[in-house]
Amino acid sequence: MENRNNNDIRGRSWGRFLIIMAGVILAASAVSVINLRLDLTEDKRYTLSDPTRDILEGIKNDIFIQVYLDGEIPIPLKRLRRSVREILDEFRLASGSKIDYEFINPSDASDVKEREKQYQYLLAKGLVPINIQASDQEGGSTRKIIFPGMLINYNGIEVPVNFLKNNQSVSSEQNILHSVEGLEYELIQTISTITADTIYKIAFIEGQDEIPEIETADITMSLAKYFTVDRGVIGGKPGILDGYSAVIIAGPEKEFSEADKLVLDQYIMQGGKVLWLFEEVSVNADSLVYGSTVGLYRPLNLEDLLFRYGVRVNPVVVQDISSQVIRLMVMSGGQRQQVVPAPWVYYPLLMPAVDHPVTRNINRVKSEFANTIDTVGLDDSIRKKVLLHTSQFSRTLSPPMMISLKEAETIPEKEAFSKKDMPVAVLLEGVFSSAFVNRPVNKITEGQDFVFRKESPATKMIVIADADIIRNEVRRTGTEEMPLTLGQDKYTGELYGNKDFLLNCLNWMVDDKGIMELRSRELKLRLLNSSLVKNEKLKWQLINTLGPVLIVLLAGFAFTWLRRRKYTGF
Repeated sequence: MENRNNNDIRGRSWGRFLIIMAGVILAASAVSVINLRLDLTEDKRYTLSDPTRDILEGIKNDIFIQVYLDGEIPIPLKRLRRSVREILDEFRLASGSKIDYEFINPSDASDVKEREKQYQYLLAKGLVPINIQASDQEGGSTRKIIFPGMLINYNGIEVPVNFLKNNQSVSSEQNILHSVEGLEYELIQTISTITADTIYKIAFIEGQDEIPEIETADITMSLAKYFTVDRGVIGGKPGILDGYSAVIIAGPEKEFSEADKLVLDQYIMQGGKVLWLFEEVSVNADSLVYGSTVGLYRPLNLEDLLFRYGVRVNPVVVQDISSQVIRLMVMSGGQRQQVVPAPWVYYPLLMPAVDHPVTRNINRVKSEFANTIDTVGLDDSIRKKVLLHTSQFSRTLSPPMMISLKEAETIPEKEAFSKKDMPVAVLLEGVFSSAFVNRPVNKITEGQDFVFRKESPATKMIVIADADIIRNEVRRTGTEEMPLTLGQDKYTGELYGNKDFLLNCLNWMVDDKGIMELRSRELKLRLLNSSLVKNEKLKWQLINTLGPVLIVLLAGFAFTWLRRRKYTGF
C-alpha cells in the first residue's frame, strides 16, 4: 500500500514536471514568434516614427552598415555607441531583418602603417575623425583618433554618415545628447535616398555672374548624396525649370532680366522651391589685401519679386561683435611685424533658430558682409520663420562706405552695437501670388506659348541675405584648384554650421515624407547633481558597496530564523 502511494506521488510529480516543461517550451516558442516591444521611456526614445517605419518596410534589398565607433573610447562616446546599437536594432526589426550591421575598431591594427592606411581609407570615404585625450597605463596621456561615423552599403552604393555633433557653443554632454536625438534622422535620410526609385533633381542657376562652380564644389558634392545636381542658364525659356524639385540662386552680381524673373515666378507658381542667396551691397573682399575696400549699393532687379512673396533684402552691411577672427600684420616694437588674431565685425557668426528642424542643433553659421531681411505684407497664407539672425550686439552700415582693416585694430564697444537679432535668413511657406499679375507677360516672353499661373500651390522658399554662406574657399597650387571644406575656418580649423544649414534647407524644401520633422525630436538630458555627488560621494559609495552585502546577510538570517521556528517551534 505504501509503495503504491509512493508510486502515485512519483507519477504526479513527473506529470507536473512534464506539464511545466511543456509550458516553458510553448512559452519560449511563442516569445520567439511574437515580437513584443514596449517603450516605457517618458520621451519615447526607442519608438520609431511612422515615416521611418514606412521607409524601412519598403526596403527591397539588404543593407549592411559598418559603424566605426568601437574599441577603447571615453564613457560619453560609449553611451553614444550604445544608442547607435539600439537604434540599429530597431531598424533591423522594422525592416524585417533586411538591415544588418557590425561595429569596427578603426585603430585595431597593431602595425602603425596599417592603422594609418585605415585612417586614410576612412577619410577618403568621407568620415570625419576627432582627436581625444586618452590616459595610458603609465599615468600619462595620449591622443587618439576616433571616427564617430558609419558607412551604409546598398546595392553597391556606399554612403558615409557622420553622426557626432560637434557644436563648440555647448557642452560635450549636450553634443552627445544632440547626436542621439539626430540618429534616427541621419540614418533614415540616407536610407531613404539610396533606396528610392527616383532621385530628386536640383539646379544651380547661372547667367548672372553667380559664384563660380569651384567655389560651390563642396556643397555640390554633399548635395550629390541626396540629389542629382545640375547647373545651367534660364535664358528666358518658360518651363525650363519644370523638371527640378528646387533651384539655387547663389550670389548673382548682374541684374536679372524680366524674362528670367518670369520663368522663376512661374516655376514657383507650379510649386517649385527656390533657395535665394544674394546681397544688395557689393563688397570686393579681395581688395582688403591692400588695406581697404568699398561697399556699394548693387540692385539685382529681384526686389519686386521678393517683395510680392513677403520679404525685402535691405541694402545694408551687418557688423556684429560675435564674429570671426582674422589675422593681421602689426608692428611690434616699431620694427618687427607679427601676425595677431583680431575680431572682424564684418564677418558675423549668425545664430540659428533653436525651434525649427532646419536649424536645430547646428553650429553657428559664418558669414561675410551680410545684409538683413525684413518680412513684409500681411498675407495670412504665407508663414514666415527667421532661421538665422545676428547676436544681441550688432548694427548696420549703409552704402556707400569705406571698409578698412585698421578697424580690426580697435576693440569694439558693446554700447555702439545697439541692434539685436536682425534676420539674415528667412523661410517662407504657403501659397504665393505671382509678381506678374496684371502685367503684359506676352511681351516679356516674345510670344512664346505657356500657361500663365496667378497663384501657386503650397510651396516653400528660403531667402538668405549673404551669398558667402554657400561659398567654400579654394586652395590654388599652380593650375590646380582644390575646394576646401565649406564652413571651416582656415586659421583655427573650427567647423561652422554652413554645410549642415544648407543641406537642411534643401532637404526641408524637397522633403515630402516628413523625415525632416525628426530633427525636432527632443530628449531630456538627465545628469547627476554634481554638487551632491561631490558632497555625498562617500555615503553613496558605502551604500552601493556595503548595501548589497548587508541585504544578503539579513535575508540569510531571516530565512534561517524562519526555518528554525517552523521545524523546531522556537
